[in-house]
Amino acid sequence: MTVLTGDYVVVGGGTAGCVLAARLSSDPGARVVLLEAGEASGPRAMSSPDPLAAFSLWSTSVDWAYSTTAQPGTEDAVHAWPRGKVLGGSSAINGMVHHRGHPDSYDAWEKQGATDWNYDALLPFFRRSETAEGRDPHVRGTDGPMRIEASPAPNPLAEAAFRAAVESGHTPLEDGNGRVSEGVSWRETNVAQGRRQSAADAYLRPVLARPNLTVITGAQARRLLLEGGRCRGVEYTVAGEVRTVLADRETVLAAGAIGSPHLLLLSGVGPADHLRETGVEVLADLPGVGGNLHDHVTSYVVYGSDRQPPSSDQRPPTGPSAEAHVLTRSRADVAPDLLLLFAGAALRPRWTGADPGGYSVLFSLMDPSSRGTLRLRSADPAVPALIDPAYLSDDRDLDRLVLGLRLARELGGTKALAPWRTAESFPGADVQDDDSCRAYVRSTASTYFHPVGTCRIGTDELAVVDPQLRVRSVAGLRIADASVMPSTVSAPTNATVLAIAERAAHLMTGG
Repeated sequence: MTVLTGDYVVVGGGTAGCVLAARLSSDPGARVVLLEAGEASGPRAMSSPDPLAAFSLWSTSVDWAYSTTAQPGTEDAVHAWPRGKVLGGSSAINGMVHHRGHPDSYDAWEKQGATDWNYDALLPFFRRSETAEGRDPHVRGTDGPMRIEASPAPNPLAEAAFRAAVESGHTPLEDGNGRVSEGVSWRETNVAQGRRQSAADAYLRPVLARPNLTVITGAQARRLLLEGGRCRGVEYTVAGEVRTVLADRETVLAAGAIGSPHLLLLSGVGPADHLRETGVEVLADLPGVGGNLHDHVTSYVVYGSDRQPPSSDQRPPTGPSAEAHVLTRSRADVAPDLLLLFAGAALRPRWTGADPGGYSVLFSLMDPSSRGTLRLRSADPAVPALIDPAYLSDDRDLDRLVLGLRLARELGGTKALAPWRTAESFPGADVQDDDSCRAYVRSTASTYFHPVGTCRIGTDELAVVDPQLRVRSVAGLRIADASVMPSTVSAPTNATVLAIAERAAHLMTGG
């Protein structure tokens, strides 16, 4: 059996893993091994600056192509959960949005027991991750790997959408990632010099020549090697060959909200009763592993139009046209919990495609109350986990999404958009009362592709990692990815994962 040794072993070459590999290997005396189940690169569409190109990457070699169990809250629909299986992970196949959300999202973590995990504590790591020229340097980065460039000028339809948001009463913001985040702003994207910029592009590829960094692709982790209460390394396969990598200092899981808990469970770390039922030897009874699974839930209002903005091939080659998004509240007495996003296309329900000849207003619940689970189907590492996000199992989520639907309609039906609007295609004029709106939401709601929470930070018995991101009851093992979030944030999660990974590297190296 092939045996490799490093000081640090990082499992997962996605957003967090690329950050960790780059930062840890900046010390020439630290040997770093990064395992990634996917390949180093993928289809040409991965470099496209068009967010809609993400659709063409689903169910390809760069997608894990997960799916949920049937969801009673969404009329028993089974939801596709695309996740990146390539260097860069989901940052290589997502919609490229770079958005932090509201500070309250992070302050909520500390209130749930994640000591010293709040917005102020994370702000230095948000700044460290990015370069955002022309922004306030007190809150935005000036020399980080992820370059946030100004989007090309908005097309006339996008300009009308921004005016529509202001007409609807939303405060216009110069920078939605700045000191004030509630209101309408132009969406920032991970596009640099006209190409998608994944975490691999920004962090990993510039440092691949370091002699102390070993990156192994096509490496499927099978189990953690646990001995005497300590993680010694990882067993993995490459082209069917079983191999081992040992960590002299620490192993770090960065496999995401699905991969990290799945590997813990396969290794005997998790709820004892569930592990026994699945035939896995219990090595550490951690009941919180795989619990607390939640995801942003979204739907959209779609309008027909007999006018079209310039098509993508007529736009400047530097990136996609700017689009407006709105962060707002369902009620005055709660933190911002709804995100409205404008799209210059007629989206089909549940991400089944997009058509020209219209526009859409997405409405997404940013802090769902519903909580689900990730569990083993089998002790065989090759068998996908059971993913049950329990969408809309808490009625409060449905009520707030109905409010989001009404706000999206208000925006989509404004005077500013009247020249572009023929009629409301979905849900349609006959859907007005609360019952019919609830029915529409249940029949169309789906993932916003941001699962989190399955290995959450905390100090109680259901916490999986402590505030230093160390796995409870297992020495030499940390987790640094979206799975550690106690609750999700009021934005797409990629920017937050960058900051979590930056802070994890800081914690591991003492700064």
